Amino acid sequence: MFTFHGVDYLEIDSLLTDDEKLVRQTVREFVEKEIIPHIEEWNREGRFPLHLVPLMAEMGFYGANLEGYGCAGMSNVQYGLIMQELERGDSGLRSFVSVQGALVMYPINAYGSEEQKARWLPALQQGKAIGCFGLTEPDFGSNPGGMRARAVKDGDDYILNGEKAWITSGTIADVALVWARTGEGIRGFLVEMGTPGYSAKDIKGKWSLRASVTSTLALQDVRVPAGSMLPKAQGLKAPLSCLTQARYGIGWGALGSAMACYNEALEYAKVRKQFDDKPIATHQLVQAKFADMITEITKGQLLALQVGRLKDQGRADFAHVSMLKRNNVKIALDVARAARDILGANGVADEYPIFRHLCNLESVITYEGTHNIHTLIIGERVTGLPAYK
Repeated sequence: MFTFHGVDYLEIDSLLTDDEKLVRQTVREFVEKEIIPHIEEWNREGRFPLHLVPLMAEMGFYGANLEGYGCAGMSNVQYGLIMQELERGDSGLRSFVSVQGALVMYPINAYGSEEQKARWLPALQQGKAIGCFGLTEPDFGSNPGGMRARAVKDGDDYILNGEKAWITSGTIADVALVWARTGEGIRGFLVEMGTPGYSAKDIKGKWSLRASVTSTLALQDVRVPAGSMLPKAQGLKAPLSCLTQARYGIGWGALGSAMACYNEALEYAKVRKQFDDKPIATHQLVQAKFADMITEITKGQLLALQVGRLKDQGRADFAHVSMLKRNNVKIALDVARAARDILGANGVADEYPIFRHLCNLESVITYEGTHNIHTLIIGERVTGLPAYK
């Protein structure tokens, strides 16, 4: 293991405020102490570290960029730096925090009733409750508008039927935000664990995000009161707005994975000797890889910071976030692959974090909008013409 001192080729720290750097350093120390020493074991065992849930709550990670209900009220740049450092530890830990804040707390805060906010937001922020986000279905990922889950009005209740797949935190969640079709369009429902007809099952055999809980949800004649429906969320735009919040955090988080892989490969190349007893860092082809890696990381840092500044000014929209997510996850995966190559056979051993990050990023490039979907979002923005169908 090599000590991480940050990655800053272009003096990007000079663009950050003291408060932003303090948040980053605080989370960095948490990751170094609580995650890095143990993550390979958790990954090997396919185990999510539940004991970190209250610790991360104490750190203010959940809903960090939300106001009220105990939330930290941080800026979006500060929130992004949290995501960056958490994913430097592991994508699965960042995913958990992203889902809790961006996909459960955010929609309750934005679309929920006062009663729903008062009940759930403090508990979620304190880690006393865990949430999950039920949008993706077995046959509908990139096309959520095709969902088959249904909610039928029955007196003062709704009866839900359907199935959701690839749901982070599904089997450990106290509440699931389930999206379903109704007679008045797509609506979101807060379904509590233990409700008759509702069940969750872990997805086994993953080679990616192994230190994260990934589940399927099944709803069979699940009866919930009408008051469990988010009153201000109607239509597909509501869940998509939640995905925009999560994608923003992913754009920062992917940089953390890229930095971890770059740093590990750089330090390794300085001490690994080959041919004439020289470090492989002196080899031209190796240096070319590092030049490409640091350039792409630096561009990704600037992109993340600019989108964050725009978001704090209320000027960032979903197409900006699509560019952030698309670019930064792609370059992170490229960096991980180049770093793996530099380490040679050692690159596939979990003595080093690179192959774990590489495998995790194969999921990250798919979820919250695939690379190709974000390509089409950007294409529509610049041409004015949609090409989805």
